Amino acid sequence: MALTPRKVVIIGAGHVGSHAGYALVSQGLAEQIVYIDIEEEKAKAQALDIYDATVYLPHHVDVKAGNYEEAADADLMIIAAGPLPNLNQTRMDTLADTIAILKSVVINIKQSGFQGIIISISNPADVVAHYIQNQLDYPPERIISTSTTLDSARLRRAISEATGIDQKSIYAYALGEHGESQMVPWSSVTIAGKPILELIKEKPEKYGNLDLKALAEEGKAGGWHVLKGKGSTEFGIGASIAEVTRAIFADEKRVLPVSVLLNGEYGQHNVYASVPAILGINGVEEIIELNMTGEEKEKFDASCEEMKRNYDLALTL
Repeated sequence: MALTPRKVVIIGAGHVGSHAGYALVSQGLAEQIVYIDIEEEKAKAQALDIYDATVYLPHHVDVKAGNYEEAADADLMIIAAGPLPNLNQTRMDTLADTIAILKSVVINIKQSGFQGIIISISNPADVVAHYIQNQLDYPPERIISTSTTLDSARLRRAISEATGIDQKSIYAYALGEHGESQMVPWSSVTIAGKPILELIKEKPEKYGNLDLKALAEEGKAGGWHVLKGKGSTEFGIGASIAEVTRAIFADEKRVLPVSVLLNGEYGQHNVYASVPAILGINGVEEIIELNMTGEEKEKFDASCEEMKRNYDLALTL
């Protein structure tokens, strides 16, 4: 039986799309990558630049620019089309501009015959993933957004810096919106499997001065620090895309905080929000419901309401 090369189509060849593609190539997560962008020359240039790099990387990957016909037999599609927010905007403020771009993208996806898994990273991430799912009438378990995958990494980095413990030994999620209304369920944050709230009580001399509110804010502000300093985020989102892609292609059954359609989970209905989800070859295989405190649940619900309002707005644009 012949083996089938893993094929990924990336819509959008800007900062985010290019780094997402490079992360996949450098980690050997696909054998074929096709860039599609309204700026065809830019797509060709990005593809050629990455293709040249494969000479000195461990895995052979064919990287090229193409059109939507290339999506027909692709396994995975990454949607990275849309504007970057400026420092005077939130991600949600870019909604109208992003939807204007995505209208033609959605039509082209429909016509392409694509039937694989979609990972949307266009902002505002959660609302856009919901919009695309609605417009394509796509199985919700097969379209997700990376959403707070990267925010959660930033949160773990902040906790690591405050405690001196390696971030890989810390499990912490930013949930809800990939944006201003996100929240942290501190009751579920653990270090080496031990709840951080217990450590604060048991070892006040070491953990008692942790400012949980400030740490949550630092996790949320991480992207803005990068945007202010260099104009765009690139490497973090590239690594996040690679983690989600690996979980799917390798059928890892790995839990990652991604934006999925909630219909009853966490008491929410018809809203895309970031929650811990088990990812495998079929996309979202199960949603993990954390036991939040009453205050945490209120914050999560408020975040979902923000996204519901903006999703309703997106449908009118």
